[in-house]
Amino acid sequence: MTDQKEVAGFDGVSGDPPKDPSPNINSGPPKRPKRNKYALAISILASMTSVLLGYDSGVMSGAPIYIKKDLKISDVQIELLVGTLNIYSLIGSAVAGRTSDIMGRRKTIILASAIFFVGAILMGFATNYAFLMVGRFVEGIGVGYALMIAPVYAAEVAPASCRGFLTSFPEVFINLGVLLGYVSNYAFSRLPLKLGWRLMLGIGAVPCIFLAIGVLAMPESPRWLVLQGRLGDAKKVLDRTSDSLEEAQLRLADIKAAAGIPEDCNDDVVSVTKRSRGEGVWKELLLHPTPAVKHILIAGIGIHFFQQASGIDSVVMYSPRIYEKAGITNDSHKLLATIAVGVSKTLCILVATFLVDKHGRRVLLLISAGGLTVSMLLLATGLTVIDHFDDRHMMSVVAICIAMTLSSVGFFSIGMGPIAWVYSSEIFPLRLRAQGCSMGVAVNRFTSGVLLMTFISLYKAITIGGAFYLFTGIAATGWVFFYTLLPETQGRTLEEMEGLFGTFFKWRSTMRELKKKKQLEGTDDA
Repeated sequence: MTDQKEVAGFDGVSGDPPKDPSPNINSGPPKRPKRNKYALAISILASMTSVLLGYDSGVMSGAPIYIKKDLKISDVQIELLVGTLNIYSLIGSAVAGRTSDIMGRRKTIILASAIFFVGAILMGFATNYAFLMVGRFVEGIGVGYALMIAPVYAAEVAPASCRGFLTSFPEVFINLGVLLGYVSNYAFSRLPLKLGWRLMLGIGAVPCIFLAIGVLAMPESPRWLVLQGRLGDAKKVLDRTSDSLEEAQLRLADIKAAAGIPEDCNDDVVSVTKRSRGEGVWKELLLHPTPAVKHILIAGIGIHFFQQASGIDSVVMYSPRIYEKAGITNDSHKLLATIAVGVSKTLCILVATFLVDKHGRRVLLLISAGGLTVSMLLLATGLTVIDHFDDRHMMSVVAICIAMTLSSVGFFSIGMGPIAWVYSSEIFPLRLRAQGCSMGVAVNRFTSGVLLMTFISLYKAITIGGAFYLFTGIAATGWVFFYTLLPETQGRTLEEMEGLFGTFFKWRSTMRELKKKKQLEGTDDA
């Protein structure tokens, strides 16, 4: 089989950089390749579908204030309105894996935008609570599609040298969408009650139009094209999205091997097996997984579970209630304060985007989970003090609560937010990637939905401080999970990933053996 070392963009984690056939001893170390602008552009277009979820998350932090007043609904109905979208998205994410294997990644992105468009229009014209919930159902399916397909597409078109950078873009746009939702809340809050919240929700249909048009300029995923036997088309895409033509050839050879196509097959169109078209994937994932696939499944699902079980969506969606508990009672002031949450998330995710390929996934994950744990602990303590004590220095406690709200979303956004999507989209083998990622998204949305549908009831039962103490414990458990079970994937090709897994808690010894093997291969080449 073709040697799987990347031709460009390698560091000490994954192998030695290629040697110039006529080296110059004075030339110094090889330069990192420039970012592939074409791969960057199409990854941005694909990732923009995530704006849809972000906008909904942001806008639903403020719109329920006015929906409750207009439609005269209860807190339980608000919980259902806010949280059920994530439950409905389970349908979209579950179906999206199979849909993307049949229709292709590109058409699935267009479908996600169309479904979300219909949902936003229905909510914007809702006349009662039941009508509003129908719109949430449709929009939820579109969110499920978008969350599953965007990181998968970005991972499959990106060269290894900048895959983390490109596959973190969905989380960048989620955060941008959250910020836009917060701004929309504040901008439309001054309109008449019956019009304001409907514009907040309905305006989410506008980005869908531009997204659907933009996707028309995108190529299909080269890995999906290989699975369809369209080797000629795949080669054209790889030539444009790789750092060099030599790297494109190596990527094509690796993908062909993963799809069960002989290496020496150079036809433009070939027939492929049912297995490589997605048949029997669920059996291989759930019924008869190899140790490597079992480890990958635990890692892929676990990282999504802890991302949401840490309670971050409760901070984002219910930040006005948190600020109300902290002493900010004016609706406009609460909405203005939530914009600071959106700004904090957006700035921190941009930092993470530029660090993920330089410092790796694990370092950012551990810093993120540790910082989130401390921030949640201080937020819980501050809210408990406000709830139970008549403190003379209450304003300082309020300031701490606001600061820890911003700190929580900031720490989340430098690691757990983007890397859950990066990591899960790159670790599954090619034949299992679409369905494996859809399972991760399903767990992500289910966990988020359960928390959002129960948060108000939870904090009424155990106090708001008690709720955040619970999230603190979960975030700390997540840190232990990341440290013990998740190997570093920085710099590896997608086809190499399976070799990193299978030894569970002993993955470090596997990494050392692979590194030694790489060093021996480099010596042999020399």
